[in-house]
Amino acid sequence: MVDLTEEERAAVTATMQRVALLMDEIGWGTQLAELTEAQVRALIEGAVEGFREAMADQARANAPEVPF
Repeated sequence: MVDLTEEERAAVTATMQRVALLMDEIGWGTQLAELTEAQVRALIEGAVEGFREAMADQARANAPEVPF
């Protein structure tokens, strides 16, 4: 298991919400083996993009202000 930082854990939580929306479209009862290539790709891309966006949002929020 990866030892995540607090920020990464928050990003994972934000990502889970994004992936859940995709799963709502696909159907929660769909087994992994039944997913089409496009559905798997959408889930992976959604997860990666969601994580990246959440981490970028946190970086912007925690960036020190420039004093001029």
